Amino acid sequence: MTGRKGLTSDAIVDVASRVVEAEGTSALTLSRIARELDVKPPSLYNHVDGLDTLRRKVAMRAIDDLAGRLGAAAMGRAGCDALRAVAAEFRAYAVAHPGLYGLTVRAEPDDEEYATASLRPLEPVLAILRGYDLDEDDAIHAARMLRAALHGFVSLESVGGFGLDVDVDESFAWLVEHMAKALEFSSARVEATDRLR
Repeated sequence: MTGRKGLTSDAIVDVASRVVEAEGTSALTLSRIARELDVKPPSLYNHVDGLDTLRRKVAMRAIDDLAGRLGAAAMGRAGCDALRAVAAEFRAYAVAHPGLYGLTVRAEPDDEEYATASLRPLEPVLAILRGYDLDEDDAIHAARMLRAALHGFVSLESVGGFGLDVDVDESFAWLVEHMAKALEFSSARVEATDRLR
């Protein structure tokens, strides 16, 4: 436990992140964080404006963490190899950190800083998609397709939604391979169209 003297914004976010990780966002309250830090709840207000601010700080940290992991997974790879690595890391993060992962998909359109930060995990994906020679609109459609497919998969997996007697890892690999094939097809179509011009 940290006494009042050592109380910092980072220390509060550290504890809040651990609570979310262990018990989900519903367990995140200022009284709980104060108890964990061995301080009175009013002491927290010297460092955070309230529960919404604290939840936002935890979400921003989780977004940065996920973005860093996806970027590291893509590093030095291209095309299908990069897509497989990023997809595997995305799934690994969602499985290992379900509470924090849930915060990375929140939409806060009225919060410009948060909205900008929430795009960071897409940067490695967009970098991969540039290698497929898609135009800007198609790259955005493709990024949305990838995100929707991966999020849908990990969300269903997290609640035991795959009841059929087929290996879930194999299903995930199948999903990623078919997304890669769809991108290759789109890239080949673009190249064929360019040759006809």
